Amino acid sequence: MSAYPSIDTEVLRTFVAIADQGGFTRAGELVNRTQSAVSMQMKRLEEDVLQRQLFQRDGRQVRLTAEGQVLLGYARRILKLHSEVFNTLREPHMVGTVRIGTPDDYVMRFLPGILRQFAQSYPLIQIEVHCESSKQLLMRQDLDLSIVTREPGSEIGQLLRKERLVWAEAQCYSAHEQTPLRLAMFNTDCFCRMWACNALDAQGRDYRVAYNSDSLSAIMAVVSAGLAVTAQLESLITADMRILGEAEDLPVLPEASIMLVRNLHNPSPITECLAEHIVEGFKL
Repeated sequence: MSAYPSIDTEVLRTFVAIADQGGFTRAGELVNRTQSAVSMQMKRLEEDVLQRQLFQRDGRQVRLTAEGQVLLGYARRILKLHSEVFNTLREPHMVGTVRIGTPDDYVMRFLPGILRQFAQSYPLIQIEVHCESSKQLLMRQDLDLSIVTREPGSEIGQLLRKERLVWAEAQCYSAHEQTPLRLAMFNTDCFCRMWACNALDAQGRDYRVAYNSDSLSAIMAVVSAGLAVTAQLESLITADMRILGEAEDLPVLPEASIMLVRNLHNPSPITECLAEHIVEGFKL
């Protein structure tokens, strides 16, 4: 029976941190290792253990090769199983608190089902939900998990899903015919607002942001009343609204990436269990 070299779970944890953070330096900060120590770990992993190139290096940017993507899937599964072993044998009745952050966009659409399933499995765990913009969430260090929206090419963390950003207005209204075009949008830290305004500027369309709110419910109420047009992720558009596009002389908007970002300073079986529920919930 042939013997294969083993891969230490700490090496896999470092590898996942590099993939999530897009570079060795920040990954090193998260796993409490110097950049040179991280580089040495990955060099041994590539040359001595797997004998495969795992990274494509472009200056400070690091991207995974095809082999690296394969390893990433296995690494996440191995680390999950590693956590489950300790969860099962050492913490059979998990108790504690998990702090998650998310833009208001996803609270009504995705979180109810996710939290319902998680509560059934782990009824003694307390969940704190913090609703802020993606930019604000990425600056916080006190959250265990953050769900954030990123534009293509700037993804960090684990991809949950990709979605089109679309224009929408209420059924039976023609808010898109107004001049200037009146918009109902999240406040200034929102990626969707920035992308929508940039697209209209590039088109030369006259518009103004007539309604601002931190609440998706408030924005949708304004749109449902026929007072304005909004730009939101496609899955958030409700049945009483219709999607607009080039036929209404509105520009095509970019595709957004919804990402799950883990706080690698404070990993725990509880956090990883909730992360798995979030990943599954966003597939629906």
